[in-house]
Amino acid sequence: MPRVTVQVEVLDKVTAEVVEAFGRLIPQLSRSAPPPGPAELETIVESPASTVLLARSGGVITGTMTLVMFPIPTGVRAWIEDVVVDEAARGQGTAETMMREALRIAGGAGAKTVDLTSRPSRAAAGRLYERLGFTLRDTRLYRYQPER
Repeated sequence: MPRVTVQVEVLDKVTAEVVEAFGRLIPQLSRSAPPPGPAELETIVESPASTVLLARSGGVITGTMTLVMFPIPTGVRAWIEDVVVDEAARGQGTAETMMREALRIAGGAGAKTVDLTSRPSRAAAGRLYERLGFTLRDTRLYRYQPER
């Protein structure tokens, strides 16, 4: 598939277009998480810890990711979360363009490292992350999920 021009912007205003895009993209990322509505998106956009990036191809939102940064005693931590590119736009450099912008922003904020997780089944994503300089860490990821 040929490369197309991808523009990446920071989401600073929730519009009907943005809500529609998340409604289309989040189901491609997670079968269990419902897409965020306008109020949830406003909360994310207003959070000083979250920077939501949108990718556009031909003016249409084709991808999103969230860069989360917060200060802790050992420095600024940065995590990349919820990376998703529309199935119809995959293979066009969208994820790479978003990742490079997130890494630029994190570096500018003083983050010494940027972390992310990715399922082993997402082999293409893993190759992209390694090509961008991410390395697989020897660690254990723990998750606590309170009963609801």
